[in-house]
Amino acid sequence: MDYQKIGLKCGIEIHQQLEGKKLFCNCPTLLRDDKPDFELKRKLRASAGESGKIDIAARQEQIRNKTFVYQGYSDTTCLVETDSEPPHALNQNSLYTTLQLSKLVNANVSPVVQVMRKTVVDGSNTSGFQRTALIARNGEVETSEGIVRIDNISLEEDACKIVSETETEKIYKLDRLGIPLIEIGTAPDIKTPEQAQETAKKLGMLLRSLPNVKRGLGTIRQDVNVSIKGGNRIEAKGAQDLKMIPTLVNLEIKRQQELLKIKEELKKIKLNEFKIYDITKLLSKSEAKVIASAIKIKGKVLAIKLNGFSGLIGRELQPNYRVGSEFSGRAKIKAGVKGIFHSDELPNYGITKDEVDLINKELKCKDKDAFVLVAALKDKCKLALSAVYERAEELFLRVPKEVRKAEANGLTTFMRPMPGSARMYPETDVPLVKPDPHAVELPELISERAERYQKKLSLNSDMANHVAKSNYSELFEELVKKYPKFKPAFIVDTLISMPIEIKKKYQLDASKLSDDNYRDLFKYLHEDKIHKDIVIDVLIDMIKNKFDLQNYESLSTEDVHETIKDIVSKNKDAPFGALMGQCMKALAGKVSGKIISEELKKLV
Repeated sequence: MDYQKIGLKCGIEIHQQLEGKKLFCNCPTLLRDDKPDFELKRKLRASAGESGKIDIAARQEQIRNKTFVYQGYSDTTCLVETDSEPPHALNQNSLYTTLQLSKLVNANVSPVVQVMRKTVVDGSNTSGFQRTALIARNGEVETSEGIVRIDNISLEEDACKIVSETETEKIYKLDRLGIPLIEIGTAPDIKTPEQAQETAKKLGMLLRSLPNVKRGLGTIRQDVNVSIKGGNRIEAKGAQDLKMIPTLVNLEIKRQQELLKIKEELKKIKLNEFKIYDITKLLSKSEAKVIASAIKIKGKVLAIKLNGFSGLIGRELQPNYRVGSEFSGRAKIKAGVKGIFHSDELPNYGITKDEVDLINKELKCKDKDAFVLVAALKDKCKLALSAVYERAEELFLRVPKEVRKAEANGLTTFMRPMPGSARMYPETDVPLVKPDPHAVELPELISERAERYQKKLSLNSDMANHVAKSNYSELFEELVKKYPKFKPAFIVDTLISMPIEIKKKYQLDASKLSDDNYRDLFKYLHEDKIHKDIVIDVLIDMIKNKFDLQNYESLSTEDVHETIKDIVSKNKDAPFGALMGQCMKALAGKVSGKIISEELKKLV
């Protein structure tokens, strides 16, 4: 694909969680799965921002009219998270880390930092807004395809963690709310999908080089902005898998290209006025499960006609994603319905050909006309069909500017309209901050750390890179310094390779191993209480919480010799292999197989 010809514009936004305390209080950044201590309920409404206008995304959320339930803990949640107390001063450790990143990318730090409120009415913030502060601008990162400018580096608070959602209620947990986030936004300088991936990797490496960033699944999130000539900017949120970023960008290009083709085709068609038809009686005896369920709860089956749309609603925009998927996405998000039916996919789903003919007749559809129907409570049906018609109108005008969810397969689905400037206004409860970038010391980059491991510790390139990028780099250096008799390569193998082998071979969760488990392991190895050959056995027992040093303590050479001698004397005619098996069984976990073999050979 000629990305220059199609006018690809692409940028990356990265959000990285930080360790320590929360951004505006002293609560720990601890994520919990145990039973919460309390719940509170809220309703949120969209209000005008500093410009006097209500943000379009906030307005959409208010239409959904949901109740929000917040779960918290008495010992790790405070009044700031429940929005019952003003925020405290900005977390200075988090600010320092953000300044370190700003220096790494040569960004210009703001002489005065003003915390802002960003309106969010989806319930993910108890206050109805997210606090964010612009720290630096105009940085850059170098890639193989050229410089990518960094427009902004911000420090903001993370949102609540969603637990569950129904048509009327959303349940959140407060443990994640307020965790400090570094947000990096690049300029639309990215020229190819591969450069998008490389940029995300490079920024991720810089972030992981900082001393107090969180590690693990969900602690870093990538959003990808994509547009082409004639199209519009979409923000694909939550692109977790870096390997899928090129696929995501290419599929979004295809979606916008197909939508632009449809826009040209629709120049020959005039869309009919919005009119809702009640076809509940028409389908009162339908065997379609969705329709029967709606009628059972005294709901309605409503429909709209779309002139000239026959064959168009079923048009594929991406693999297994059609114009009908665009309609359905809007209806689901804006009205909370489970989905829609359209004439391009019928008869199907229990709706018969005779019923389709009746609907066409009732709506006065001609050969080239199409229809969309929804079965739910009346108000939801009306809202859903209004959303579908709005999306149909947009097909004539433009590719809509919107926020979409990045799915695991590289496709995206509608989330909400793109928010505008109306959502921002100053936070008056937090004092202005005057950062001093000159007092900031730069951390060692992961790439520099890996190079040092190769030169000073004689690790090969793969080993050096693995441990430098891992969560164990500090522990690795601690163990290398404390136990010089062990080769660094053995320590890397224990920290990195053995847990992978345990997961693959024994299907055990090696992430349960703590730093202290590894410290204990190397202490016992150093004291000759366990052998190197049985390290995996020790780790497995530690994972299972069954570790007992007495089961593993090494025997003296004399004890080993006596045990083997006794086995040989009782099995004088047995072959070497059988003797070796009996010795291994008797001395399991006490001594290495190599030593057993050597002692046995002396005796036989």
